[in-house]
Amino acid sequence: MTANLLVLWDIDHTLVDTRGVGRELWAQAFEEVTGQRLREQAKIDGSTEPVILRETLQLHGLRDSRDLFERFARALGTAHVRRAAELRERGHALPGASSLLAALTARDGVTQTVVTGNIRPAAEVKLAAFGLDRHLDLTIGAFGEDADGRPELVRTALKRAQAHATQAVLLGDTPSDVRGALEGGVRVIGVATGRTSADELRAAGAATVVEDLSDTTRLLKLLTR
Repeated sequence: MTANLLVLWDIDHTLVDTRGVGRELWAQAFEEVTGQRLREQAKIDGSTEPVILRETLQLHGLRDSRDLFERFARALGTAHVRRAAELRERGHALPGASSLLAALTARDGVTQTVVTGNIRPAAEVKLAAFGLDRHLDLTIGAFGEDADGRPELVRTALKRAQAHATQAVLLGDTPSDVRGALEGGVRVIGVATGRTSADELRAAGAATVVEDLSDTTRLLKLLTR
């Protein structure tokens, strides 16, 4: 059956928590491609990998370029693959994530993918580490290398998934996720499992906010209404 509902997932602090491994891998890739130790990282919540790298380079007095980003992305992807076992050991899927994804997979007419600031190789490792990848069609997702801004990522995913869906909903934990969904013309559910409170997600424009993903029954109703 052709799916008519597209569920777009943010990854970090919505589906998974790397418990610091992600930052370590980022620092490793940064030093590898710049020759400098990471002294300070730009704001990451709701941002995308190209923007985080560009702003972090500025903090270190270094110049950005597309070639540098591409080398950084390769180094970051390789670091995730090499330390996938450590990521699995130290990090975890957030409460309810696996059950909800599985429940949605069992529903006719639902396709799930991601809209994330992560580059695709890192996203794949994070999701596979906790067995979440099997519920997601990553071929129609949007990743950090696709665009700098969340609205553009949402539009990219909608374009890639146009044969699969007539309606879409995005779940994310930051104001950037909320604004990206709304600017991209997509319904949004804020998930207050990151560093942003439920009230802050509502202030950003999320009409619906949940504290976490643990109530599968309620979330199924919210998503498939």
